[in-house]
Amino acid sequence: MPELNPRIAVYTGTFDPVHHGHLDIIQRGSHLFDRLIVGVGNNPDKQTLFDIDERVQLLQQVTGEFPNVCVEKFAGLAVRFVRGEGARIMLRGLRTLSDMEYEFTMSLMNLSLDAEIETVFLMAREEYSHVSSSLLRQIAKLGGDLSRFLPVPVRAALIQKATA
Repeated sequence: MPELNPRIAVYTGTFDPVHHGHLDIIQRGSHLFDRLIVGVGNNPDKQTLFDIDERVQLLQQVTGEFPNVCVEKFAGLAVRFVRGEGARIMLRGLRTLSDMEYEFTMSLMNLSLDAEIETVFLMAREEYSHVSSSLLRQIAKLGGDLSRFLPVPVRAALIQKATA
């Protein structure tokens, strides 16, 4: 089994759509690790608005300023994707207490699936602690102002997709 690199982290999610809260975690993670891989996946419990290739493309557009960040799509278990990338760290963002409970359970399960993969949590900044992709999709469908929550290219794509 190849050795995993503790200086490589993977931040997985559906990112439907990517918002400023996600980008804050990506930026902060890019300062903590030599390489940060943003893994875009599908969650069988979530209905996405954007297909996986659209989500990857949007993330690539808005993470281009971070030289040590790359975006890749994946299928299957996140912990397997992390190992496949040679990373030892799974990076996760936490917004609320309900996130904490869910993420704690997931981190324990991931640890039991692969004891070499560690989960590192970053707390959301206060201004992003209430922001979620599902809420932003609802706001877009109802014509609300998204300018505080989304980068310009993502906002335009979301409005176009949500009002089509």
